[in-house]
Amino acid sequence: MLSVRGLCTDYLDGRGTPVRAAQDVSFEVPQGKLFTLLGPSGSGKTTTLRSIAGLERPRAGDVAVGPTVVYSASRNIFVPANRRGFGMVFQSYAIWPHMSVFGNAAFPLVVRRPALPKAEIEARVLRVLKAVALEPFAERDATQLSGGQQQRLALARALVMEPPLLLLDEPLSNLDAKLRERMRFELKRLQRELRVTTVYVTHDQSEALALSHEIAVMNDGRLMQVGTPRAVYERPASRFVADFVGTSNFIDGRVLASDAQFVRVETEFGVLSAFAGDVLQAGDPVALSVRPEDVELTETPAAGVNARQGIVDQKVFLGEANLFQVRLGARTLLARVHPRLRTRVGQPIQVAIDPEKLVALKSR
Repeated sequence: MLSVRGLCTDYLDGRGTPVRAAQDVSFEVPQGKLFTLLGPSGSGKTTTLRSIAGLERPRAGDVAVGPTVVYSASRNIFVPANRRGFGMVFQSYAIWPHMSVFGNAAFPLVVRRPALPKAEIEARVLRVLKAVALEPFAERDATQLSGGQQQRLALARALVMEPPLLLLDEPLSNLDAKLRERMRFELKRLQRELRVTTVYVTHDQSEALALSHEIAVMNDGRLMQVGTPRAVYERPASRFVADFVGTSNFIDGRVLASDAQFVRVETEFGVLSAFAGDVLQAGDPVALSVRPEDVELTETPAAGVNARQGIVDQKVFLGEANLFQVRLGARTLLARVHPRLRTRVGQPIQVAIDPEKLVALKSR
Protein backbone atom coordinates (compact mmCIF):
# COMPACT_ATOMS: atom_id res chain seq x y z
CA MET A 1 0.00 0.00 0.00
CA LEU A 2 1.15 3.53 -0.83
CA SER A 3 0.67 6.06 1.97
CA VAL A 4 1.13 9.81 1.39
CA ARG A 5 0.68 12.04 4.43
CA GLY A 6 0.80 15.85 4.64
CA LEU A 7 2.94 16.22 1.53
CA CYS A 8 4.07 19.79 0.82
CA THR A 9 6.36 20.56 -2.13
CA ASP A 10 7.50 24.04 -3.16
CA TYR A 11 9.66 25.30 -6.00
CA LEU A 12 10.82 28.65 -7.39
CA ASP A 13 9.33 29.92 -10.63
CA GLY A 14 11.33 31.71 -13.34
CA ARG A 15 11.29 34.94 -11.32
CA GLY A 16 12.45 33.30 -8.13
CA THR A 17 9.00 33.44 -6.52
CA PRO A 18 8.10 30.43 -4.34
CA VAL A 19 5.26 28.30 -5.73
CA ARG A 20 3.37 25.95 -3.43
CA ALA A 21 2.84 23.15 -5.91
CA ALA A 22 1.53 20.55 -3.43
CA GLN A 23 -0.11 21.60 -0.18
CA ASP A 24 -0.96 19.14 2.58
CA VAL A 25 -1.65 16.28 0.15
CA SER A 26 -2.73 13.04 1.86
CA PHE A 27 -4.10 9.81 0.41
CA GLU A 28 -3.65 6.04 0.44
CA VAL A 29 -3.59 3.57 -2.43
CA PRO A 30 -4.38 -0.05 -1.46
CA GLN A 31 -2.23 -2.85 -2.83
CA GLY A 32 -3.02 -3.64 -6.45
CA LYS A 33 -5.25 -0.60 -7.09
CA LEU A 34 -4.96 2.23 -9.65
CA PHE A 35 -5.22 5.72 -8.18
CA THR A 36 -5.45 8.77 -10.45
CA LEU A 37 -4.37 12.35 -9.76
CA LEU A 38 -6.66 14.43 -11.99
CA GLY A 39 -6.53 18.17 -12.50
CA PRO A 40 -5.82 21.05 -14.88
CA SER A 41 -2.33 22.19 -15.81
CA GLY A 42 -0.56 23.69 -12.80
CA SER A 43 -2.78 21.92 -10.26
CA GLY A 44 0.15 20.11 -8.61
CA LYS A 45 -0.54 16.57 -9.80
CA THR A 46 2.80 16.02 -11.56
CA THR A 47 4.72 17.62 -8.68
CA THR A 48 2.96 15.21 -6.31
CA LEU A 49 3.92 12.25 -8.53
CA ARG A 50 7.53 13.44 -8.79
CA SER A 51 7.66 13.85 -5.02
CA ILE A 52 6.53 10.23 -4.60
CA ALA A 53 9.13 9.13 -7.16
CA GLY A 54 11.95 10.97 -5.39
CA LEU A 55 12.52 13.39 -8.29
CA GLU A 56 11.45 16.30 -6.07
CA ARG A 57 12.31 16.80 -2.40
CA PRO A 58 9.19 17.89 -0.49
CA ARG A 59 9.28 20.45 2.31
CA ALA A 60 7.07 18.39 4.60
CA GLY A 61 5.18 15.12 4.84
CA ASP A 62 5.73 11.38 4.64
CA VAL A 63 5.72 8.83 1.81
CA ALA A 64 5.76 5.08 2.46
CA VAL A 65 5.17 1.94 0.41
CA GLY A 66 4.11 -0.83 2.75
CA PRO A 67 6.47 -0.76 5.74
CA THR A 68 9.22 1.08 3.81
CA VAL A 69 9.40 4.84 4.40
CA VAL A 70 11.02 6.54 1.38
CA TYR A 71 10.50 10.11 2.60
CA SER A 72 9.85 11.66 5.99
CA ALA A 73 10.53 15.30 6.78
CA SER A 74 10.19 14.79 10.53
CA ARG A 75 12.60 11.82 10.53
CA ASN A 76 14.97 13.30 7.93
CA ILE A 77 14.55 10.37 5.54
CA PHE A 78 14.99 10.82 1.80
CA VAL A 79 15.64 7.74 -0.32
CA PRO A 80 16.98 8.79 -3.78
CA ALA A 81 14.82 7.96 -6.80
CA ASN A 82 17.24 5.32 -8.12
CA ARG A 83 17.01 3.41 -4.83
CA ARG A 84 13.22 3.44 -4.45
CA GLY A 85 12.74 0.73 -7.07
CA PHE A 86 9.58 2.27 -8.52
CA GLY A 87 8.55 1.84 -12.15
CA MET A 88 8.02 5.11 -14.02
CA VAL A 89 6.54 5.98 -17.43
CA PHE A 90 6.30 9.59 -18.57
CA GLN A 91 4.91 11.45 -21.61
CA SER A 92 8.14 10.82 -23.52
CA TYR A 93 8.68 7.06 -23.68
CA ALA A 94 12.49 7.45 -24.00
CA ILE A 95 12.82 4.35 -26.18
CA TRP A 96 16.47 3.53 -27.01
CA PRO A 97 16.57 3.74 -30.86
CA HIS A 98 19.71 1.60 -31.19
CA MET A 99 18.21 -1.33 -29.26
CA SER A 100 15.70 -4.01 -30.13
CA VAL A 101 12.38 -4.36 -28.33
CA PHE A 102 13.95 -7.06 -26.16
CA GLY A 103 16.99 -4.87 -25.43
CA ASN A 104 14.85 -1.92 -24.37
CA ALA A 105 12.77 -4.05 -22.01
CA ALA A 106 15.86 -5.79 -20.62
CA PHE A 107 17.89 -2.63 -20.03
CA PRO A 108 16.87 -2.03 -16.37
CA LEU A 109 17.86 -5.62 -15.54
CA VAL A 110 21.13 -5.51 -17.47
CA VAL A 111 22.41 -2.45 -15.57
CA ARG A 112 21.08 -3.67 -12.24
CA ARG A 113 23.58 -4.43 -9.50
CA PRO A 114 24.03 -7.10 -8.36
CA ALA A 115 23.64 -8.58 -11.83
CA LEU A 116 20.99 -11.21 -12.55
CA PRO A 117 21.72 -14.46 -14.39
CA LYS A 118 21.19 -14.19 -18.14
CA ALA A 119 18.50 -16.88 -18.09
CA GLU A 120 16.49 -15.02 -15.45
CA ILE A 121 16.74 -11.76 -17.40
CA GLU A 122 15.44 -13.51 -20.54
CA ALA A 123 12.58 -15.16 -18.66
CA ARG A 124 11.46 -11.94 -17.00
CA VAL A 125 11.69 -9.89 -20.21
CA LEU A 126 9.70 -12.42 -22.24
CA ARG A 127 7.11 -12.57 -19.46
CA VAL A 128 6.46 -8.80 -19.52
CA LEU A 129 6.60 -8.62 -23.33
CA LYS A 130 3.92 -11.31 -23.43
CA ALA A 131 1.83 -9.32 -20.92
CA VAL A 132 1.94 -6.23 -23.15
CA ALA A 133 1.44 -8.29 -26.35
CA LEU A 134 4.90 -7.50 -27.77
CA GLU A 135 6.48 -10.95 -27.53
CA PRO A 136 6.30 -11.51 -31.33
CA PHE A 137 8.27 -8.28 -31.85
CA ALA A 138 11.09 -9.04 -29.40
CA GLU A 139 13.84 -8.90 -32.04
CA ARG A 140 12.42 -5.96 -33.99
CA ASP A 141 14.12 -2.55 -33.85
CA ALA A 142 12.24 -0.41 -31.33
CA THR A 143 12.01 2.44 -33.88
CA GLN A 144 9.84 0.22 -36.10
CA LEU A 145 7.06 0.09 -33.52
CA SER A 146 3.90 2.17 -33.75
CA GLY A 147 3.09 4.81 -31.14
CA GLY A 148 0.85 2.44 -29.21
CA GLN A 149 3.45 -0.32 -29.31
CA GLN A 150 6.15 2.07 -28.05
CA GLN A 151 3.87 3.04 -25.19
CA ARG A 152 3.47 -0.63 -24.29
CA LEU A 153 7.22 -1.14 -24.54
CA ALA A 154 7.77 1.72 -22.07
CA LEU A 155 5.34 -0.02 -19.73
CA ALA A 156 7.17 -3.34 -20.15
CA ARG A 157 10.47 -1.68 -19.28
CA ALA A 158 8.93 -0.22 -16.12
CA LEU A 159 7.29 -3.53 -15.14
CA VAL A 160 10.29 -5.80 -15.76
CA MET A 161 11.80 -4.72 -12.42
CA GLU A 162 8.62 -6.03 -10.70
CA PRO A 163 8.25 -2.69 -8.88
CA PRO A 164 6.18 -2.29 -5.72
CA LEU A 165 4.74 0.90 -7.25
CA LEU A 166 4.14 2.04 -10.84
CA LEU A 167 4.03 5.80 -11.56
CA LEU A 168 2.48 6.97 -14.85
CA ASP A 169 2.59 10.65 -15.89
CA GLU A 170 0.19 11.28 -18.81
CA PRO A 171 1.54 8.23 -20.72
CA LEU A 172 -1.20 8.39 -23.38
CA SER A 173 -1.01 12.11 -24.19
CA ASN A 174 1.15 11.61 -27.32
CA LEU A 175 -1.31 9.18 -28.93
CA ASP A 176 -4.16 10.04 -31.29
CA ALA A 177 -7.72 9.91 -29.95
CA LYS A 178 -8.65 6.43 -31.22
CA LEU A 179 -5.38 4.84 -30.14
CA ARG A 180 -5.61 6.56 -26.76
CA GLU A 181 -9.05 5.05 -26.22
CA ARG A 182 -7.79 1.58 -27.20
CA MET A 183 -4.79 1.90 -24.90
CA ARG A 184 -7.07 2.68 -21.95
CA PHE A 185 -8.45 -0.84 -22.24
CA GLU A 186 -4.92 -2.24 -22.51
CA LEU A 187 -3.77 -0.36 -19.42
CA LYS A 188 -6.81 -1.46 -17.44
CA ARG A 189 -6.25 -5.08 -18.48
CA LEU A 190 -2.56 -4.98 -17.57
CA GLN A 191 -3.17 -3.35 -14.21
CA ARG A 192 -5.92 -5.85 -13.36
CA GLU A 193 -3.88 -8.90 -14.41
CA LEU A 194 -0.57 -7.84 -12.87
CA ARG A 195 -2.14 -6.20 -9.79
CA VAL A 196 0.63 -3.63 -9.53
CA THR A 197 -0.16 -0.63 -7.31
CA THR A 198 -0.34 2.34 -9.66
CA VAL A 199 -0.51 6.14 -9.43
CA TYR A 200 -1.65 7.72 -12.69
CA VAL A 201 -1.51 11.42 -13.58
CA THR A 202 -3.79 12.93 -16.23
CA HIS A 203 -5.82 16.01 -17.08
CA ASP A 204 -8.21 13.89 -19.18
CA GLN A 205 -11.42 13.30 -17.24
CA SER A 206 -12.57 10.43 -19.46
CA GLU A 207 -9.24 8.67 -18.95
CA ALA A 208 -9.50 9.05 -15.18
CA LEU A 209 -13.09 7.79 -15.05
CA ALA A 210 -12.32 4.80 -17.30
CA LEU A 211 -9.14 3.58 -15.58
CA SER A 212 -9.30 4.36 -11.89
CA HIS A 213 -10.35 2.58 -8.75
CA GLU A 214 -10.16 5.99 -7.04
CA ILE A 215 -9.64 9.56 -8.27
CA ALA A 216 -8.14 12.55 -6.48
CA VAL A 217 -9.16 15.84 -8.11
CA MET A 218 -6.51 18.52 -7.59
CA ASN A 219 -6.50 22.30 -8.00
CA ASP A 220 -3.99 24.92 -6.84
CA GLY A 221 -1.88 22.24 -5.16
CA ARG A 222 -4.70 20.87 -3.00
CA LEU A 223 -6.92 17.80 -3.09
CA MET A 224 -10.46 18.96 -3.81
CA GLN A 225 -12.08 15.50 -3.61
CA VAL A 226 -11.03 11.86 -3.35
CA GLY A 227 -13.43 9.07 -4.24
CA THR A 228 -14.49 6.41 -6.70
CA PRO A 229 -15.08 7.56 -10.28
CA ARG A 230 -18.84 7.21 -9.82
CA ALA A 231 -18.84 9.17 -6.55
CA VAL A 232 -16.74 12.00 -7.99
CA TYR A 233 -18.94 12.20 -11.09
CA GLU A 234 -22.35 11.81 -9.47
CA ARG A 235 -21.64 13.47 -6.10
CA PRO A 236 -19.10 16.27 -6.72
CA ALA A 237 -17.93 17.96 -3.52
CA SER A 238 -17.59 21.44 -5.05
CA ARG A 239 -18.50 23.51 -8.07
CA PHE A 240 -14.91 23.16 -9.31
CA VAL A 241 -15.12 19.35 -9.29
CA ALA A 242 -18.54 19.33 -10.96
CA ASP A 243 -17.30 21.72 -13.65
CA PHE A 244 -13.94 20.03 -14.27
CA VAL A 245 -15.06 16.38 -14.26
CA GLY A 246 -17.45 16.09 -17.18
CA THR A 247 -20.06 18.69 -18.10
CA SER A 248 -22.59 20.25 -15.73
CA ASN A 249 -25.42 22.74 -15.76
CA PHE A 250 -25.33 25.18 -12.84
CA ILE A 251 -28.34 26.94 -11.35
CA ASP A 252 -27.76 29.53 -8.63
CA GLY A 253 -30.19 29.75 -5.73
CA ARG A 254 -30.75 30.10 -2.00
CA VAL A 255 -31.80 27.39 0.45
CA LEU A 256 -35.35 27.74 1.77
CA ALA A 257 -35.40 24.61 3.93
CA SER A 258 -33.28 21.52 4.48
CA ASP A 259 -33.44 18.10 6.05
CA ALA A 260 -30.78 15.43 6.44
CA GLN A 261 -30.54 14.66 2.73
CA PHE A 262 -32.49 17.10 0.56
CA VAL A 263 -32.99 20.86 0.33
CA ARG A 264 -35.60 23.11 -1.20
CA VAL A 265 -33.95 25.91 -3.13
CA GLU A 266 -35.38 29.18 -4.48
CA THR A 267 -34.07 29.71 -8.03
CA GLU A 268 -34.93 31.73 -11.11
CA PHE A 269 -36.87 28.63 -12.26
CA GLY A 270 -38.92 28.57 -9.05
CA VAL A 271 -38.45 26.25 -6.06
CA LEU A 272 -36.42 23.12 -6.83
CA SER A 273 -35.70 20.08 -4.68
CA ALA A 274 -32.07 18.90 -4.65
CA PHE A 275 -29.72 16.46 -2.97
CA ALA A 276 -27.66 18.19 -0.26
CA GLY A 277 -24.05 17.75 -1.38
CA ASP A 278 -22.89 19.97 1.51
CA VAL A 279 -24.10 20.65 5.03
CA LEU A 280 -26.64 23.37 4.26
CA GLN A 281 -28.96 25.61 6.24
CA ALA A 282 -31.82 27.92 5.31
CA GLY A 283 -30.46 31.11 3.74
CA ASP A 284 -27.25 29.56 2.35
CA PRO A 285 -26.42 30.53 -1.24
CA VAL A 286 -25.90 27.42 -3.39
CA ALA A 287 -25.12 26.29 -6.89
CA LEU A 288 -27.26 23.41 -8.15
CA SER A 289 -25.37 21.03 -10.45
CA VAL A 290 -26.99 18.59 -12.87
CA ARG A 291 -25.37 16.56 -15.64
CA PRO A 292 -26.84 16.95 -19.17
CA GLU A 293 -27.78 13.24 -19.29
CA ASP A 294 -29.84 13.74 -16.12
CA VAL A 295 -32.00 16.49 -17.63
CA GLU A 296 -35.03 14.50 -18.84
CA LEU A 297 -36.96 15.80 -21.85
CA THR A 298 -40.37 14.65 -23.07
CA GLU A 299 -43.09 15.96 -25.33
CA THR A 300 -45.79 14.80 -22.91
CA PRO A 301 -46.46 16.50 -19.55
CA ALA A 302 -43.71 15.70 -17.02
CA ALA A 303 -44.38 14.85 -13.39
CA GLY A 304 -42.37 15.54 -10.25
CA VAL A 305 -41.33 18.45 -8.05
CA ASN A 306 -38.71 19.60 -10.57
CA ALA A 307 -40.90 19.49 -13.70
CA ARG A 308 -40.99 22.59 -15.90
CA GLN A 309 -41.92 23.55 -19.46
CA GLY A 310 -39.27 25.00 -21.74
CA ILE A 311 -38.61 25.85 -25.37
CA VAL A 312 -36.07 24.09 -27.58
CA ASP A 313 -33.46 26.75 -28.32
CA GLN A 314 -30.85 24.67 -30.19
CA LYS A 315 -30.14 21.01 -30.88
CA VAL A 316 -27.23 19.00 -32.26
CA PHE A 317 -27.30 15.43 -33.60
CA LEU A 318 -24.31 13.36 -32.36
CA GLY A 319 -25.29 9.97 -33.71
CA GLU A 320 -25.67 8.09 -30.44
CA ALA A 321 -27.41 11.06 -28.77
CA ASN A 322 -28.97 14.46 -29.31
CA LEU A 323 -27.80 17.55 -27.45
CA PHE A 324 -30.61 19.98 -26.70
CA GLN A 325 -30.35 23.52 -25.37
CA VAL A 326 -33.65 24.19 -23.65
CA ARG A 327 -34.64 27.73 -22.71
CA LEU A 328 -36.31 28.21 -19.34
CA GLY A 329 -37.01 31.89 -18.89
CA ALA A 330 -33.75 33.79 -19.54
CA ARG A 331 -31.51 30.74 -19.11
CA THR A 332 -30.79 27.57 -21.03
CA LEU A 333 -30.09 24.04 -19.81
CA LEU A 334 -28.04 21.50 -21.76
CA ALA A 335 -29.64 18.05 -22.08
CA ARG A 336 -28.21 14.87 -23.60
CA VAL A 337 -31.00 12.54 -24.72
CA HIS A 338 -31.70 9.55 -26.97
CA PRO A 339 -31.78 10.50 -30.69
CA ARG A 340 -35.36 9.31 -31.03
CA LEU A 341 -36.46 12.62 -29.45
CA ARG A 342 -36.83 14.96 -32.45
CA THR A 343 -38.64 18.00 -31.08
CA ARG A 344 -37.97 20.95 -33.38
CA VAL A 345 -36.23 24.19 -32.49
CA GLY A 346 -38.77 26.70 -31.19
CA GLN A 347 -41.23 24.03 -30.00
CA PRO A 348 -42.25 23.58 -26.34
CA ILE A 349 -40.78 20.66 -24.41
CA GLN A 350 -41.23 19.26 -20.92
CA VAL A 351 -38.22 19.23 -18.57
CA ALA A 352 -37.86 17.07 -15.44
CA ILE A 353 -34.90 16.57 -13.07
CA ASP A 354 -34.79 13.87 -10.42
CA PRO A 355 -33.88 15.53 -7.06
CA GLU A 356 -31.30 12.74 -6.55
CA LYS A 357 -29.47 13.98 -9.66
CA LEU A 358 -29.62 17.68 -8.78
CA VAL A 359 -26.76 18.34 -6.33
CA ALA A 360 -26.77 21.45 -4.12
CA LEU A 361 -23.24 22.78 -3.51
CA LYS A 362 -22.48 25.64 -1.14
CA SER A 363 -21.33 28.75 -3.01
CA ARG A 364 -17.83 29.64 -1.86
